[in-house]
Amino acid sequence: MKFWKQFFTPVTSINAAEAKELMADLGQENVTLLDVRQPQEYKVTHIPGATLAPMGELYKTMAELDPNKPIVVYCAIGGRSRVAAQMLEEEGFKKIYNLSGGIRKWDSETAIGSADLGLELFTNINNAEQAIIIGYGLEYGLREFYLQMRKNVSSEKAKKLFLMLADIELLHQEQLIELYQKISGERVSAEFFEGKLLSPAMEGGLTTEQYLERFEPDLESEIDILSLAMSIESQALDLYQRAANQAEDENIAGTLQHIATEERAHIAQLAKYIDEM
Repeated sequence: MKFWKQFFTPVTSINAAEAKELMADLGQENVTLLDVRQPQEYKVTHIPGATLAPMGELYKTMAELDPNKPIVVYCAIGGRSRVAAQMLEEEGFKKIYNLSGGIRKWDSETAIGSADLGLELFTNINNAEQAIIIGYGLEYGLREFYLQMRKNVSSEKAKKLFLMLADIELLHQEQLIELYQKISGERVSAEFFEGKLLSPAMEGGLTTEQYLERFEPDLESEIDILSLAMSIESQALDLYQRAANQAEDENIAGTLQHIATEERAHIAQLAKYIDEM
């Protein structure tokens, strides 16, 4: 009887704009994004930071969800997520929202890759300081990428844009140094961080070649360069948010969430550049 009852349980639906407003008002760390599609669908595209919970495994995932957080459930077009939202409400979750239209109506940044892509970077860390050092390495790797791309283009406008993006990453690195000093109470330099880098890596869990192959940008085109940069920042946001969601240590989770929030600001900055072109 309970199985049939769930199909008649009313569900609150919100559109993409309302979902973004909810996350902006509460902070994304205080909202759970729940993707109830299959792993392969998630791998192709998903909302950054979303928790993967395929319909067939939803009851297993429920035990891991915070009942005090609002949950925005989505799928491809809104059908599976409506049923999932009904299932969650039947299990006592109070703040459930179905994303109407699903990810097809999500007109903002998305990420690619499996639910565990890049998480190995944060598997064996013991404190927030180590999380910051890893973040610094990712920012360092991205800056090196932009500087290399600058050498490979002929357009002066493209060269100038890649240099601007490299300078932005340098600013991000300085912000992470400040965060490290605030948390640790130690005065450290860029040389301190660079001495701890195991190997510079790109943000978001993909390699340089994977980014270029995936997005196939025209590196002489300003709009393509900015679109590539926004895609990379979206991947970074996704990685930091997923890592924060998974972290058991509150200080590590909070630090990763702080970095994820900074990535959202970076994405907004890049979007502004595109709008001004």
